[in-house]
Amino acid sequence: MTIKERLAALRVAMKSEGVDALIIPANDPHQSEYVAAHWKVRPYFSGFTGSAGLVVVLADYAALWTDSRYFLQAATELEGTGIVLHKQQVQHAPEHVEWLCNLLPQSATIGVEASLFSVQQIAYLQSYSTPKEIIIKDVENISNKVWTDRPALPDTIAYEHDVKYNGVHRDEKLAALRAGMKEKGAEHYFISGLDEIAWMLNIRAWDIDYTPVVLSYLLVSANTVTLFIKDYKVPQDLKETLKASGVALQDYHAVGAALSAVSEKETIFVDENNFSWSFVPSMKAKLLKGTSLIMPMMAIKNEMEIKHFRSVMVKDGIALTHFFKWLEETIVKEDIKETDVAKKLSGFRSQQDLYKGDSFAAIVGYKSNGAIVHYHAEEATCATIKNEGMLLIDSGGQYLDGTTDITRTICFGAPTKEQKEHYTLVLKGNIALQTSNFPKGTTGVQLDVLARMNLWNAGLNYGHGTGHGVGFFLRVHEPPQGFAESTTTLRGSTALEEGTVSSNEPGFYKTGAYGIRIENLMLCVPSSKNEDFLAFESITLFPIETKLIDLSLMSEQDLAWLNGYHERVYAALSPSLDAEEKAWLAEKCAAIG
Repeated sequence: MTIKERLAALRVAMKSEGVDALIIPANDPHQSEYVAAHWKVRPYFSGFTGSAGLVVVLADYAALWTDSRYFLQAATELEGTGIVLHKQQVQHAPEHVEWLCNLLPQSATIGVEASLFSVQQIAYLQSYSTPKEIIIKDVENISNKVWTDRPALPDTIAYEHDVKYNGVHRDEKLAALRAGMKEKGAEHYFISGLDEIAWMLNIRAWDIDYTPVVLSYLLVSANTVTLFIKDYKVPQDLKETLKASGVALQDYHAVGAALSAVSEKETIFVDENNFSWSFVPSMKAKLLKGTSLIMPMMAIKNEMEIKHFRSVMVKDGIALTHFFKWLEETIVKEDIKETDVAKKLSGFRSQQDLYKGDSFAAIVGYKSNGAIVHYHAEEATCATIKNEGMLLIDSGGQYLDGTTDITRTICFGAPTKEQKEHYTLVLKGNIALQTSNFPKGTTGVQLDVLARMNLWNAGLNYGHGTGHGVGFFLRVHEPPQGFAESTTTLRGSTALEEGTVSSNEPGFYKTGAYGIRIENLMLCVPSSKNEDFLAFESITLFPIETKLIDLSLMSEQDLAWLNGYHERVYAALSPSLDAEEKAWLAEKCAAIG
């Protein structure tokens, strides 16, 4: 069926359920950022494949809400579907809720598949629907009435993530969580977030592309721990090590009954941002709703994780050296498709020890495609890269000993004056954030402006956040901290803390022409200026393109940082390179100014 035909069939199902509007989100029952094929409901009914955004379907209208990272992509993918693009003003803000509730008549009915909505999301929806007596109705599995060939649930096998990499045994993590539960006055803690479960139990799998997690739920009680997971997904040796830590197994689909069985005299702590609304109606226990107790524990990396983060950046830098040297040598001889570049980059990373896959689908954007912030090249439609023009490559790797994420923008041939100006303003923003010292308690929204101020002074901006947290062999976009223009998200409202790892990735995008982004990962460390201050250490190790720099715009401080950074890069990577590669790297790291 075409998208129009799918929507027509869905509207028939909506009418039979008595709902006037249906909200189709992008997530799964665990509120995952990336989802398995089974839960790609929104792409099925809209054709839009971006990682953020939702669809609202009414009897005679359909709207896709997404943010500026995806405006260009959405305009292309929605063509011919009849779905109208609604542009979010603030990234991740639920702007569709007020719009929908204002649009619907008194006492209308909104349908939702309850498992895909958190209690917090429903509470926000009810804050607008209740005054108009609009009913929120659970229409679980309504999409199955149309999506008859829906993929099965993912079935990868779980495995132990060794403590020699992650640094802390699951028993210690469980003890710390129980201490937090006691402070909250909760007998039970229910965990929905797949990355939180993987981190807490030191297990990994590949149930979601690019993210080593396993489909499961976890219930931690004062004296027991229950992992809800398909039995065949846990090998016998892992079952035994989990059992030694007091972890019992139950079927993934038994979770609802288990929650319902908890006495009304007991309290279950849940993260309201990912606890599914579908569980609520049958529960008797008191729900203590808050924000995750595990998220802050994950965010602050321990000494072992930091040690591995540093070493994995060397491996990743070596792979990138091999790749970019190959790219420069090949492009003068032949044109290369964007998709082939992405494959080649993965191939070079795969030669590194402990590599397990990419941390996200590489963004390889040539010329105008670089202006599409989250562009993904497809074989049939991708651009062919020639030996002229700008190329943006955003990529990362998943290794047993860490997760990487790096963006570099390069130029084949001579850059224009405008390109150099825009590139240099982006670089100055990256350096300004990188070299900042700030009081403890400073939040991401306060620091975000540092990366933008040079662009702002030129009347320019970019429409995405400046940075996100990064997990340790887990999610490449890990909450809570980061850098954002608004406190709507955790990235903007969370204070930076020592031991967190965050990306620093300002950019500029000229629609129809080129995109620029420069990204390093940074470790938050104590400041040398003041014991009550913090600072950043760049842990990514790969040269920043200097051919694109307008030296007249660079301050002495900018140049000192960049030249010092390149000295560190060469010192870290060169011992693992051959003579020809060392010469290439030395040229890329040569001091400027």
